[in-house]
Amino acid sequence: MFTEKQKPLLFAHIGDLHITDAKQQNYKDFLSITAQIAAGFVDQLDFVFLPGDNADNGLVEQYRLIAPALKMLDIPAYIITGDHDMEQGSLDNFYSTLKAPKLPFRKKIKGVNCLFLDVCGPGAGGPDFRFGSEQLQNLEEVLNECSSENGPCAIFMHTYPDDLKDSAEKQQLLQLINNHKVALITMGHTHYNEISNNRNTIYTATRSTGQIEEGPVGYSITSIDNGVISWRFKLLEDPLPFVMITSPADHRLYRTVNRIEGNEAVVRATILGQDAIKQVSCLLENGQIYSMSFDNERNDWFTTIPLNNQPTMRLSVEAVTVNGRPGRHTIEMATPLFNPAADGRDGSDELTIGAWTENGILGTQLGPNRNAKPPKKRES
Repeated sequence: MFTEKQKPLLFAHIGDLHITDAKQQNYKDFLSITAQIAAGFVDQLDFVFLPGDNADNGLVEQYRLIAPALKMLDIPAYIITGDHDMEQGSLDNFYSTLKAPKLPFRKKIKGVNCLFLDVCGPGAGGPDFRFGSEQLQNLEEVLNECSSENGPCAIFMHTYPDDLKDSAEKQQLLQLINNHKVALITMGHTHYNEISNNRNTIYTATRSTGQIEEGPVGYSITSIDNGVISWRFKLLEDPLPFVMITSPADHRLYRTVNRIEGNEAVVRATILGQDAIKQVSCLLENGQIYSMSFDNERNDWFTTIPLNNQPTMRLSVEAVTVNGRPGRHTIEMATPLFNPAADGRDGSDELTIGAWTENGILGTQLGPNRNAKPPKKRES
């Protein structure tokens, strides 16, 4: 029998909303996303995450538009602050209107310690990202408790640690993250999909819902399955089912604690959607196909596959509903021969994995964080 902490944690990340008024497309998209999650993923996700910059100007009337959308959900929505939430000079409107829990706070879900932090309130507004000594001390105490429990830890904050203004705070935060081997940092602010990986901690950012430059609107799904991180972007317009391979790790999301041994691997996948599933198969690059079985305790699908003699191994999981609708997820898993490397400034996008278009990462950095420019079109 599996314990709760042996089941995969799954959450949806809806990127920076920047809500202004109800007539704007970003508000209509936000309503459509929450409606899709409420109707399509009943009892399959653990929570929804909003990463800050919820109201574009931090106004009460803008926050009032967010609550009706969240009421559609039958799972918790955890909300943190961004620099736009500080635009009125304080977070009073954020807390009084959204009725959000006071940051920082901690939730333990499926054995994962989830820490929700505020890097905007201690600053003076705008991109003056700061932690504050009290929050840093609290974080150190909480991480010490988490380490003693020997479970994975995930941090939810608005920016990369490298964006903090105070260099001493930045170094102290990075030291805490590294010392306690935090598995995942989930962020907003970039406005584009991005993943960085130092092989101990994975940093993920999801495309903004309110201010998009890089592509169509959507949201990401993240899983933490016994320390294995999986991340995938779902376009709002894409139909269900949505397939998510939760284990083993793709080589781009591989952490040193994910190393597998032997010549076989167990593949696990979650199929999101309400239609009954007719069959689920695991397809290997050599053409071999393995039928997957349903696990009632974990509510996911699994099979065992042989490993090749290469560092990585491409595999797909394909699900077909009773109505004939297909869904597929493909990864390049890290085998026991994979030799991970990381070279760049820790806690920043210097460790980005780059483009991963199959998973919705275009690698363009089109957004206000980096202000990259679209590639020029070739003249005919």
